[in-house]
Amino acid sequence: MELKCSKKLVLFTVLLSILISPSFALCGEFRVTPIRLEFDRANKSGVVTVVNEGEEKLSVQMKAFEWTQDAEGKDQYTETNDIIFFPRMMALGKNEERVIRAGIKIPATSREKTYRLFIEEIPSPQKTEGANIAITIRFGVPIFAKPIKEEFKGQIGTLGLSKGILNAHLLNKGNAHFIIHSVEIKGKNSKSEGIFSKDLSGWYLLNGASRIYSTPIPQEVCKDLSRIEVEVKTNRFNLNGKLDVDQAMCLP
Repeated sequence: MELKCSKKLVLFTVLLSILISPSFALCGEFRVTPIRLEFDRANKSGVVTVVNEGEEKLSVQMKAFEWTQDAEGKDQYTETNDIIFFPRMMALGKNEERVIRAGIKIPATSREKTYRLFIEEIPSPQKTEGANIAITIRFGVPIFAKPIKEEFKGQIGTLGLSKGILNAHLLNKGNAHFIIHSVEIKGKNSKSEGIFSKDLSGWYLLNGASRIYSTPIPQEVCKDLSRIEVEVKTNRFNLNGKLDVDQAMCLP
């Protein structure tokens, strides 16, 4: 699999972590492959290929960060020396491709270690009428250092409905990450008829981390709810939970 940056893929580049600085330059067209690296005790290194598909010369720089998640499941990054990589900067001409070699100093043991290798474009400022603006695009390639024995375990902790807002608390109880593909919420009335549905998009949930998924339920729908069912679909397993609704839960 690969990541590709294009002038037409504005939303895609936003999802790949766009950093805007006080100047403007169009995003270069380039690919990054693969989109993730996995290390274990037998394989402690790998390569990432960057391909310049644009018409202009491309310059990029690389930095490695330890990747964790806080109590709300938000990504946190701390620059690290755990990951060895080379080169740290490089320039690519039109249609040129180059590789970044990366490895880990100390492999994981009982719990997975998670990192990101950020590949960041160094833009050439282009003059516009009255201002120079530079936009830099970053691709954060996930790096997973696997534990000796992976254990995948998730849990729906608390399902709560208060003032018409549903909160589903998801926990990673294992020692390795999993990917939440979707959180499907269905509300049914006393006749078991579906009267509400909502799909929430997911993200990585790292080992030991948790995240709360929330959605409001319209008052006119909430007052007729009898039960709410939640299904979490991940790349490893599915989780199911349900909540019996008391009408007081819907009051503002």
